Amino acid sequence: MKKIAIILVNYQDYAKRFLAECRDSLRAQNYPKELFRVYIIDNASSEESFNYLKNVYPEAHIIARADGNYAAANNTGIEQGTEDGCEYFVIANMDTKFDADWLGELVLAAENNPLAGIVQSKILLYPKTEEEWKRPKINTLGNSVHYLGFGMTTHYGEEDKEGGEEYPEIKGYASGCSLLVKKEVLDKINGYNEEYYMYHDDLEMGWKARLFGYKIILAPKSIVYHKYEFERSVRMLYYMERNRYIAVFSFYSLNTIVMLLPALILMDLGMLAYSIFKGWFKTKLDVYSYFIQPENWTKISLFRQEIKKNRTKSDQEVANDFTGELLFQEISNPVLKCIGNPVLNYYWKIIKPLIKW
Repeated sequence: MKKIAIILVNYQDYAKRFLAECRDSLRAQNYPKELFRVYIIDNASSEESFNYLKNVYPEAHIIARADGNYAAANNTGIEQGTEDGCEYFVIANMDTKFDADWLGELVLAAENNPLAGIVQSKILLYPKTEEEWKRPKINTLGNSVHYLGFGMTTHYGEEDKEGGEEYPEIKGYASGCSLLVKKEVLDKINGYNEEYYMYHDDLEMGWKARLFGYKIILAPKSIVYHKYEFERSVRMLYYMERNRYIAVFSFYSLNTIVMLLPALILMDLGMLAYSIFKGWFKTKLDVYSYFIQPENWTKISLFRQEIKKNRTKSDQEVANDFTGELLFQEISNPVLKCIGNPVLNYYWKIIKPLIKW
């Protein structure tokens, strides 16, 4: 049986808020303890946070890092796990509680699907009442990709139910809340892209894996409860907006980008107006500032070269599964619903059949 590295990333007071229940559920796994090891990457580490982790979870391997880069932190865990002989790498959030069969079912899905490079758990919203525990609701069954680079959860807020396909394919990407990735895939895609820093790092990995010919699947019996807070994501708007553009400019061929330009410009104008209305105009300017720096286009050019060298699928084969509608179940935007989405969706229907590269 393969050795498994489970990688958790701590940031500032994150562990004090979430680690105890996460740790207890990892200790309770119905999987041979000698076959997995937990690596906690203490991002933006201090002596206090490092010592806290050591005391609270002494059997975990604690690694200190200074700069807070989430993607780089995961790469650090992957490097250490590789040195320790691990062949499967599980990336998971700390704000979670894992079902006792979570890890075993995740591994079983990977073993039973040799063409799958990445496997995602069924991610449910953490119930807050006894009644909710009886009928937990879904956080995501695999994330979808909008053709302009946005990532979105699927089936958010729906009641969980059993049945259906044993290991359904995820046509977008696996959520970084709980996923397993095989070592051969990490070697091929060169791990996490550290330029992303945080947010859309899982979208980047999934998009790249699909272009390189790997499937992404869901393990419905690998269950994790996520203490999801949408507001926490909103605080990181700079990375969310910047990174979707990095993805678009990195993965699409030049021909596809040209066809997307009208929609990209229309969306950007809408996002600019929205940023003024919502009070994060400076954040939007910071995104523009990133893209007017020549050294950043040099980085994107290198990403494009790497992808071109290794890709086995065309834009058409992958983007055919992308959506034309922006569906953020957590927020309601009547302008997006009544104007933006109909226009964007109609444009996608027109150009999607024209994408050949």
